Amino acid sequence: MAAKEILQLDLYSLLGVREDATGKEIKKAYRQKALKCHPDKNPDNPKAAELFHQLSQALEVLTNAAAKAAYDQIRKAKKQAAERNQKLDSKRKKVKLDLEAREREAQLNEEEEVKIAKNLDEVIAKLREEGSRNLQEQQRLIKEQIMLEREQRLRGSDVQTDSKTKSTPKLKLKWKCSKDDESNGGYSHEFLLSILQKYGEVLNLLVSSKKKGSAIVEFSSTKTAELAFKNESGLISNPLKISWLEGQPPVNTTNNAANVSSTSVKTSAHSLLQNTSRTERDYESLVMMRMRQAAERQRLIEELQKDDD
Repeated sequence: MAAKEILQLDLYSLLGVREDATGKEIKKAYRQKALKCHPDKNPDNPKAAELFHQLSQALEVLTNAAAKAAYDQIRKAKKQAAERNQKLDSKRKKVKLDLEAREREAQLNEEEEVKIAKNLDEVIAKLREEGSRNLQEQQRLIKEQIMLEREQRLRGSDVQTDSKTKSTPKLKLKWKCSKDDESNGGYSHEFLLSILQKYGEVLNLLVSSKKKGSAIVEFSSTKTAELAFKNESGLISNPLKISWLEGQPPVNTTNNAANVSSTSVKTSAHSLLQNTSRTERDYESLVMMRMRQAAERQRLIEELQKDDD
């Protein structure tokens, strides 16, 4: 967003903060606003992405001293001009509307605004070159909170639909990597997560730090793990070798059985939403399930450490 577009916005009103708000208050207001209008939470609202972008620009400008000073200077000048116009009587307004005086004043104002806008453009460009740490950090926190809320919803559904499931499906990943390869054969934690999440929700991804070229991934469903097992090959120059660690489906599983299972899960989830009045019982089940999952994840970590040894 260019400086002229930013100047058309009231960044303080956009975030709902005072002009003397501290950086901490601005960041807190940004998280609250951005979380509500995040595109991932508003897929049917075409204006959500634009509003989210405007909030990001507001955070970027108001948390940088130089950018905030330039923005406040222009804002103050416009406010003073508006106040002067309100105080003009009818006679002075007619004089002000004189073409020559108006053009001369407009030219001076435009030159001053262009000068300040150019300064603001330079500050914003510098911010983008250096990387806006505040914006990245706040967006990371929002994304984590959205993922947490999504996980909590899935856990709530699992209370009834997956109460008999003892463990989640896990795959073991291997690839070629020398001990001295700092890039780990091209497979960083972020890269592995990005290629695996396209098949569905990834609950855990543990990349071995001792044994190069090895990782274990835990998926939220068997179908997701099966898709990754069948379709993912990783880098062409260094392909992945994927094997089942836990939760491998029976070999004779048919498409009809998968469809029946999918329909059953959807029906159970729908029934859960219709029985929200049973809050206390669901909460107790949720606590027990999380305790089982914590024990399962600890066992997974111990397996990986044992494998490293």
